[in-house]
Amino acid sequence: MESKTIKGVSLAIGAAILWGVSGTVGQFLFEHRHINVEWLITTRMLLSGALLLSFSGLVEKANLLSIWKHKKDALQLGVFSLAGMLAVQYTYFAAINYSNAATATVLQYSGPILIAVYLAIKTRRMPTRSEVGAILLAIFGTVLLVTRGDMMSLSISGLALLFGLGSAVTLAIYTLQPARLLARYSSSLVIGWGMFFGGLVFSLVRAPWQVSGTWDTQTYLGMGFIVVFGTLVAFYAYMSAVKLIGGQRASLLASAEPLSAALIAVMWLGLSFTGPEWLGSFCIISTIFLLSKQSGSPDSHPG
Repeated sequence: MESKTIKGVSLAIGAAILWGVSGTVGQFLFEHRHINVEWLITTRMLLSGALLLSFSGLVEKANLLSIWKHKKDALQLGVFSLAGMLAVQYTYFAAINYSNAATATVLQYSGPILIAVYLAIKTRRMPTRSEVGAILLAIFGTVLLVTRGDMMSLSISGLALLFGLGSAVTLAIYTLQPARLLARYSSSLVIGWGMFFGGLVFSLVRAPWQVSGTWDTQTYLGMGFIVVFGTLVAFYAYMSAVKLIGGQRASLLASAEPLSAALIAVMWLGLSFTGPEWLGSFCIISTIFLLSKQSGSPDSHPG
């Protein structure tokens, strides 16, 4: 395995683990410190975006306004910022707020299936056996996860399910849409503007000065972790991985996220997962390994 691939694989897995931990920290802040989910999204995006743009300008010596000077690039950046960056964060944390970090993260990871289907349609080929099997496994796993094996009832709210599946769709958009921008600009510039612009727009929903919740040392530490490691470092690492090994491979390797989220939620927050929920999670995560057979070489970089 060449060094470029090793670096991309390491970045994707590292980002996934940080996201998983970040989701569990977010659950703690929602449940035990009563932090508003919309405020958290606005604040983390503005702070992380500002830090990343500062890094891009001061360290990488990038022209921060260059991406806005070309109409097509500016339009693509706007779509990425709102339909990708902002949407994937809001749907994910809203799903956590209405359920828990483990369930929300597992639901989000039906996203790689959407990526595989999209690429199959784009390249005008029929789905392979592995892809069909992955889709069926994901559907079965999702049903088990949201019903706990009781097909007559939902074990999570309809809103949790809606936001969880929404986060899968937005994960696919987030991974595939910015490929052209990443080929022209640095990851820090694209992600930095994506976060900052998304945060500015979402300020209309919840302004950063509309602070709520209980603030103590754990709250500040939790917010610091989410902003720096769960957002700034994780998103930069993931998009750098996409640039190195392609969107499909990066999304498959990010399967470490639901595992880390589930394990930490069980050990730290005392979350109780039933047998059907573990089986459902296993089915969804298994789709990653089925689809990995189709990932091929880095040419799966979406364009």
